[in-house]
Amino acid sequence: MTRTRKPVGRIAFVGAGPGDPGLLTRRALDALVDADQVVYDRGVPESLLEHVRAQARSDAEFSPAEGVPGDVAKVLISAARSGQNAVHLVAGDPFGHDSVVKEVQAVARTAAHFEVVPGVGQAEGVATYAGVPLPGVRTAADVEDVTTLDFDALAAAVARGSLAVAVDAGDLAAIRDGLLAAGVDGATPVAVTGDGTGETQYTTTSTVDSFVAAALGFTGRVVLTVGAGVSDRDKLSWWENRPLYGWKVLVPRTKEQAGAMSARLRAYGAIPCEVPTIAVEPPRTPAQMERAVKGLVDGRYAWVIFTSVNAVRAVWEKFAEHGLDARHFGGVKIACIGEATAEAVRAFGIQPELIPSGEQSSEGLLAEFSPHDEILDPVGRVLLPRADIATETLAAGLTERGWEVDDVTAYRTVRAAPPPAEIRDAIKSGGFDAVLFTSSSTVRNLVGIAGKPHARTVVAVIGPKTAETATEFGLRVDVQPPHASVPDLVEALAAYAVELREKLAAMPAKQRRGSKVQGPTALRFR
Repeated sequence: MTRTRKPVGRIAFVGAGPGDPGLLTRRALDALVDADQVVYDRGVPESLLEHVRAQARSDAEFSPAEGVPGDVAKVLISAARSGQNAVHLVAGDPFGHDSVVKEVQAVARTAAHFEVVPGVGQAEGVATYAGVPLPGVRTAADVEDVTTLDFDALAAAVARGSLAVAVDAGDLAAIRDGLLAAGVDGATPVAVTGDGTGETQYTTTSTVDSFVAAALGFTGRVVLTVGAGVSDRDKLSWWENRPLYGWKVLVPRTKEQAGAMSARLRAYGAIPCEVPTIAVEPPRTPAQMERAVKGLVDGRYAWVIFTSVNAVRAVWEKFAEHGLDARHFGGVKIACIGEATAEAVRAFGIQPELIPSGEQSSEGLLAEFSPHDEILDPVGRVLLPRADIATETLAAGLTERGWEVDDVTAYRTVRAAPPPAEIRDAIKSGGFDAVLFTSSSTVRNLVGIAGKPHARTVVAVIGPKTAETATEFGLRVDVQPPHASVPDLVEALAAYAVELREKLAAMPAKQRRGSKVQGPTALRFR
């Protein structure tokens, strides 16, 4: 009788880094994606855990690490013996924690297969995000038990270069007393950073004598940097000095489209809040789209004009239903109203023939669209698949230029459900620093489901039509990019924030206090 050998699982000790999900290594993500069970430390931020859960398998189990190192090691070993892949996810670097080293030693005494995946140390990583270099001879440590610190060694590190330690905020007074007792000059510069590498990272600078009072209100893990590098922070602080850092930005888009805009906002330091205001649904009757797809295959159209990413998606979904692909667009030219729509077309392997070089709008496209010529254009029909609530500007302009237009409803836009009460209250009370509108319908629907944004909220719109609608609803338009695209809209908001900061910096202190300029940029000067 042949026995079936039980599969053997693996154990990985994975460093999560200081908190920013972007600092997870590829090897760390691979281990997490392959995990059946993830045990995580309390020092791992919830935002990073959310990111990891989104990447992991749907049936992976997540649980907090509890008990002494031996208890955690037993959980990992038991999982591996049952054929599971187990991960202990720790803040910073695994070998930066004495308790994790003991766990690795316990696992190494068994036959379990294990690996240790390095992570960016909390102390060193946060110091870099705070703009504090650690030149010369340096010490960087993630401290779990402040009573184990050798303050004479730390004082020596400060004398020769710089020091960075990650500690609990409640231990700051003990660190101060230990440094002073070890002979560190009380005037030595110090920076304390809370929520290191997070969306609300905040750094206060002071001296060894005063940093405990300066960090009053900080909670959880903080990073203390001491020494010459702190004086360079004014020039090197990059994370907290991004144009939109700390701005809470409302993103009223369809659920599918909000992600790309939010990612760009985060790159500039903003905290986006996605509020779906529009839901995209198929047309009530599919007959129009069925005839349009058949017409495309039969050579009925000379041009297809796409006015949105949703229109592109709707046509390709209909193609997929009939087993068609990009080859069936042979001989048909494609025009796109803007670059974002063009990118959606390119994603299906087709290069558009026409994108407006100037204003990316219906008017901009019409300005560059050639009139119909019976000799050059033996097929004189244009397919215009778009939303059920689209304006008639484009269809009318094409007709004036001699083209026959099949104006087809490719999808319907319907108003989404109202957001939670706390979001509605924040919208109306000025809880958001900015709102980005990408269409007239987002303006109408946001006001309809949540009310008008507060007067202090910066209003950014993607183009002239959206600006007109915003004005009709009594909103003051502050930002409008020269080209109607999501990247340009976010870029324009970032430039506006920089302009605000420069204006405020040039104001006398008394004028700043009375300034009508709102938002995080203004608050930093008060």
